[in-house]
Amino acid sequence: MVHAPPQDNRSRMNAVEHTAATEGQALASARRTFDIEAEGLVALRERLDGAFAAACRTCLACRGRLIVSGMGKSGHIARKIAATLASTGSPAFFLHPGEASHGDIGMITRGDVLLGLSNSGETPELLALLPPLKRLGIPLIALTGNAASTLAQSADVHLDVGVAQEACPHNLAPTASTTAALVMGDALAVALLEARGFSADDFALTHPGGSLGRRLLLHVEDVMRRGDALPRVGVDTPVAEGLLEMTRKGLGMTAVLDQEQRVVGVFTDGDLRRALDRRVDVHTATMSQVMTSGGHSIGARDLAAAAAQLMERHRVTALLVTDAERHLIGAFNVHDLLRAGVV
Repeated sequence: MVHAPPQDNRSRMNAVEHTAATEGQALASARRTFDIEAEGLVALRERLDGAFAAACRTCLACRGRLIVSGMGKSGHIARKIAATLASTGSPAFFLHPGEASHGDIGMITRGDVLLGLSNSGETPELLALLPPLKRLGIPLIALTGNAASTLAQSADVHLDVGVAQEACPHNLAPTASTTAALVMGDALAVALLEARGFSADDFALTHPGGSLGRRLLLHVEDVMRRGDALPRVGVDTPVAEGLLEMTRKGLGMTAVLDQEQRVVGVFTDGDLRRALDRRVDVHTATMSQVMTSGGHSIGARDLAAAAAQLMERHRVTALLVTDAERHLIGAFNVHDLLRAGVV
């Protein structure tokens, strides 16, 4: 006789099957969303034309600021576009169109340019801005999904960001359309960045906080040790004294200097191991016999991030800092870079 599995076992099996089916449905839904939005972006790319170049020219000619505005989900995208523009060399801010009609329109001045986002192109709060914009002579760049809309027809430049369908199964929730608007904003920001010759140094000035700012703004002189903290010995210094200097300064190395105080070599833990392998008597040998001639060094005004790359490339944990004549002016190790947040 075949016995049916106990009820609790059947329940667990059903739960496992339900979970697997639910996971499969979720993955299928996610892939469908990716496909729809990717197809929308490909179509948007193919529609790029002279209007995009005209939008770039209008922004580059702007003597004031780029003001980005939109309601609802378009407003969230507008905020991000404004932030990207501002951080890449195009002064910009977000203006809430609902608040604009209650006094915030005073934030707009002659010489500004307005970027208005509305998928329908009929958002009442944005349309309410049209008369004052015209009185102030403010150019309007409209990003809409409807070229026949009031906003598009009123714009000096219209960028078509329409999509065939939303990722939402009801074709209602802004999904593919907001992605298209966001990418168009990014494309505009990058084109303006390149046209302005906005450099990595410029980028650093707008991102002073966080790890990005530290990587782009910190120089070697900001992290290096100086003065009495520098390990240094002469070429004729006994190895035993060199080891004591390394221990006192705690960098795992010491610079070896000639009589003119120029760096001629470096002595590290690795050099000590190699000397011991050769059975060198560390009590009688001098630094010139065990040091690594030359040694890796960097300038004080070089970026600390570049120093980290140099250390990684040569697999060293400490670097000397020298001037153009190879005089020792500083030193640091990987722990100094870690404390500074560079690596």
